[in-house]
Parts: sequence; C-alpha cells; structure tokens
Amino acid sequence: MKRITMTDLIIIGGGPSGLNVAISAKKAGLKAIVLEKGVLVNSIYDFPVNMTFFSTSRLLEIGQVPFISHGDKPTRMEALEYYRRLKEVWGLEVRLYEAVLSMVPADGGYRVTTSKGIYHAPAVVVATGFYDTPNLLEVPGEDLPKVRHYYSDPHPYIDQDVLVVGARNSACDAALELYSKGARVTMAIRSGDIHENVKYWIRPNIVNRIKEGSIPAYFNTRVTGIFPDEVELEGPEGTFRLKNDFVLAMTGYQPNYALLERLGLPCPSGGDRIPEHDPATLETSLPNVFLSGVVCGGMLTNRYFIENTRDHGDRIAEILGKRKQT
Repeated sequence: MKRITMTDLIIIGGGPSGLNVAISAKKAGLKAIVLEKGVLVNSIYDFPVNMTFFSTSRLLEIGQVPFISHGDKPTRMEALEYYRRLKEVWGLEVRLYEAVLSMVPADGGYRVTTSKGIYHAPAVVVATGFYDTPNLLEVPGEDLPKVRHYYSDPHPYIDQDVLVVGARNSACDAALELYSKGARVTMAIRSGDIHENVKYWIRPNIVNRIKEGSIPAYFNTRVTGIFPDEVELEGPEGTFRLKNDFVLAMTGYQPNYALLERLGLPCPSGGDRIPEHDPATLETSLPNVFLSGVVCGGMLTNRYFIENTRDHGDRIAEILGKRKQT
C-alpha cells in the first residue's frame, strides 16, 4: 500500500498560478505541495519557440522576484528561466510528471491520488489553466499524425503544404512565421474575417498577406475531413479538397473538464461552462477547495491572464490562514 504524504495544501497545476499560490501559502506559514502532470509551467513550455508575451515583464512578476528580460515584453525562453528561478528562490515543492487521477473527501480534508502517490491535505487549490486541452475539430482524420493542435517551430514545415485552421492570435502567428520560413500556407477560417482581437502588430500583416495572395485564406469555411495527402473543406460554394501535408488546428483551448469532473467540481454543460465557485473567495462548492488563475473563466479564456490573477494566491492563503487559527 502506498504511503500517504501529509501536507497543509495541495495545489493541482504547476503553472504561473499554481506557483503563485504556493508562494502565498509559504508566506502564510502553510506547507504546500504542487502536483504537475508535465514539466514546470507546462503550458508556457508548449508555446511557440519564438513567442513574445503581450504583457510586460513587470506585470508578470510574482513573489517579489524581478522578471528580467531584454525587452519590455519577455520571450518564452525568458519566461521559462524566470519560473525556474522563482521555484528555486522560494524553495517550492513541485512534483513534476505526476498526473492527478482522483480526489475524495477523507479525514476532514481531501485525499488526492496521482500517477505516483497519494496525498492528504485539509485544503486543495485547482490551478490547471486551459492550454493543455485543445478544442478539437471533431472530423474524420483528426487523429492522423499530420494534425497538430500546438505549434512550436517552423523548421519541420519548410517546403510543405500547411493548412492553418483558425483566425486568432495563435493561428495568425503560426501562418505568418510559416510563410516567412518557406512553407506553403493556406488558412481555413470559420468566420468572415480575421478576429478583431488579434494583436495590433500582427493583424495588419496577416490581412495584407491574405490580400496580396501570399497566404490564401478561405473564409466562412470549415474542415470536414482530413486525409493523408489532402484536406476536405466546406465553404460558401460547397465542398472542395486541397493538397496537404500538415494541418495546424489553432482552434483554441478549454479547461480540462474531465479532470474537474473527476475531482467532483461541478461545471455547467453549456454556455460559458464556468466551474462553480465564489468569485470573491474563489472557493468551490467543496469546502476548502479553491480555483485559481485562468481556469476560473471556463470557456471565456480571454477573461483571465497571469497579470490579473496574481492576487488569487494571497486571497486563498488569507482565508486558509484564518481558518487554521480557529
């Protein structure tokens, strides 16, 4: 039988929000263990290699640790270095490559079972974000190796026919970089235009490349099938096929609702699907179980960011500190 590790607080998710909560817990005198199914700040690791943050480094700082970057807006590599340093400076206990399987009430708290062990704590914080769970196209052939829901580097796509699906930041970023590095890029866009919220320095570039024909774009068009050497699309004039080597489905992401369900956290089945919680205290319907970070927004993935959830950790730690004293 596996030994149960006891602690004051279990934090599920080792991204910026999870680390932020762990720092706040440590400041409040609480022992916290962070459980992360992948690498440290796994979502940021999955960002494109050449990505630059929209926010400034100052707005991303947590735990009174300066975020040093060469420019006003940090790069992915600078962010990875920052969070490594943050973990070391605060001496955070982070268990990597340890996926959470279940959570049940036990002995006045919660027993959390992972792929590697069992933990018990009187309180739990879920800080799982949304970037790990892509919105699927749900079409035949989506399981082919040529289909990617994350884009990292243009090199594998040189001299290849690449269909980029989507019209938001990730899709436009990928399409422009692929085009600049020698891929033959086409875009499939369900709406009638590039999304209005695309970064102000990206939108004119992608619009101009489309207008001049450098990046052909099919608007009001959806993917209906994916085949080894082709893709099938349906647009205003009917169904047609294009020669294709890779499909980059940049269709957005959502919270891991399957995990939330396993944890016993209610989520509406329709609409914005915001997990049930008190926006003021961040506490869910389970006593002493809290949400933190962008997971609080459900399908409204543009509502919360690193910079406007930095207070979540202190809010939760203050509540738990008061309850521990009573």
